[in-house]
Amino acid sequence: MGQVARARRASVQGFTLIEVLVALLILAVMSATAWKGMDGIAKARDVADGKLKQTLRLQSVVTQWDADLSAVMDTMVVPAWQFDGASVRLTRRSGAGAQMVVWSLRNGRWVRWASEPTTTVGELQQYWMRSFQLQGREPGTLVALKGLEQWQVYCHRNGSWSNCQSSNDVTRATAVVPGAPGVTPSPARTPTVSTREILPQAIRLVLTLGADSGFSGAVTRDVIMPPQPN
Repeated sequence: MGQVARARRASVQGFTLIEVLVALLILAVMSATAWKGMDGIAKARDVADGKLKQTLRLQSVVTQWDADLSAVMDTMVVPAWQFDGASVRLTRRSGAGAQMVVWSLRNGRWVRWASEPTTTVGELQQYWMRSFQLQGREPGTLVALKGLEQWQVYCHRNGSWSNCQSSNDVTRATAVVPGAPGVTPSPARTPTVSTREILPQAIRLVLTLGADSGFSGAVTRDVIMPPQPN
């Protein structure tokens, strides 16, 4: 009888406390490992999404730069293109009129300012003068790119690249020409002969990107300038 009771008690015995603790420890380790794996996947996805957004941003900014240069027009009223070492100023075609655009580097930010399109000489000259007084907070200003350490601009003329600030690339031309495309001169104004910069055949842009941009190194972009009417 005693042997039968002992056999019954042995048959209904469960896990010991040590076995349960060991099982819980194994489950905890497996859960922690799985959590770290999921967390790593989530972080990798966030990094990939951030890089994709930064890349798309850089591409859109460079595309806008290309579009501005491709639409440059010489109105004979104000310079169609100018680089003074700090800012690029250009006159571009916008609809049926002309528009002043300025690209400049301000405290690590590449900033673009664009005036309202105009069809009159007076307004275009006012926008040109205003472009030398920009503070970076005016209407029409857009922070195109952050984390830019420096930028360089080169002009292609006569078969070679050179500093866009060269003073040798000038020609004699009329400052105001009646019937210039997109701009209506004032009736009282008469054409005057002066010197102006020869438009380059192409522009080379070199951007040095810093850590805040999400990239490192330099980006080079060459753009062919549109032909201008004689």
